[in-house]
Parts: sequence; C-alpha cells; structure tokens
Amino acid sequence: MPDVKSLFATQLYRAALSDFDPKVDNGELEASCYSIADDDEAGQQWCEDNAYPGYTSYASLTDLGWRFPIFADLIAALDRHVAAFAEHLEFDLGDRQLKLEDIWINILPEGGSHSSHIHPHSVISGTTYVAMPGGTSALKLEDPRLPMMMAAPPRKKGAREELKPFIYLAPKAGEVLLWESWLRHEVPMNMAEDDRISVSFNYAWG
Repeated sequence: MPDVKSLFATQLYRAALSDFDPKVDNGELEASCYSIADDDEAGQQWCEDNAYPGYTSYASLTDLGWRFPIFADLIAALDRHVAAFAEHLEFDLGDRQLKLEDIWINILPEGGSHSSHIHPHSVISGTTYVAMPGGTSALKLEDPRLPMMMAAPPRKKGAREELKPFIYLAPKAGEVLLWESWLRHEVPMNMAEDDRISVSFNYAWG
C-alpha cells in the first residue's frame, strides 16, 4: 500500500480567552471598545479618509494597554496564549521572546468587510472576538500554497478540510484565534444588522 502523509502543516490555534488568567470580562471589553471608538477622533478621521467601513484604531492608538486597564489584562492573557502556541510550533526562540508589537480594535457594521491580507514583519498574529452577532461573517483563511497550484484541478465539494483552498471559521465571542503571520486571511462582508467587534494583534520576535 502507498504511504501518503501530510507535510508542511499550517497550524491554527483556537481557545477560549479565559483559558489563561487574568480573566477579561467580555461585556466590559465591548463597552470599552465602543467608548474608545467614540473618543478617538484621529481614528475616525483615518477611517473616513481611507473609506474603511466602521472603525479601527490601527492607525491612531498604539498604547491601548497603557491607557486602559482592561486592555492591560487582555494583553497579559494573550501573552500566555501566544507562548502556548509558540511552544506547539516548536519555535527555537533562543534568548529572544515573542513580544506584542501591535494591538487594535475593529468594529465592522452591517456591510463592512476587510479584504484579503497578511501581516508582514510579524511572527504570530491573531484576533480575540468581542461581539459576534448571529449571521455575521466568518474568518476566511487561504491555503498559502494557492498561488503555486497553477494547473491543479479544483477539489471535490466534500474534500477533507486540510485539502480545501479556503477555510471558513465562525469564532464565538470570548474566543481567541492565532496563526502564523504569513497566512493570508480576510473578513467577508458582515451580513448581520449588529456590529462585529474584535481585537486583533501582532507578535514579533525581538
């Protein structure tokens, strides 16, 4: 019999944010995201200038953990999740550590989306989900080999998950997802009437 094995696996980490301390109250985090968005005039202006649907603090606030205690707690919990993922990936970090590089709020209203992208210059990226109303968009992940498949035929409709070119995940509020930063991903259009709220972040090796 032939020996067929999977090589060069793409790893995805999924867990409840509360699996590690400190515990972060999701209701308080949601209220804080809205409060920050309401006060962040520079972020609102950036979103308007760049036709960004909804709100993101990506281009305006770089010190959420210093400004808001609940974000300091969130970062402390994320540090532990990222350390667990790095251990699973068997990274040899030497005398350097994976450190938080960026963290930002995303509020996508009905009709909002975030096009396909990667996170250059980072090692691990991810998102923790604050509000995921019924019917809101999933996270779409793209097989990183896709540009090199050239003349390959399409996969069967019922193909195994690890063979599909795209994977759609529907995270729950209170979950955290992590992946290596080279993995291309997007948020399709939010079809729910309520806001889809998340906090995204990058960790660099330094």
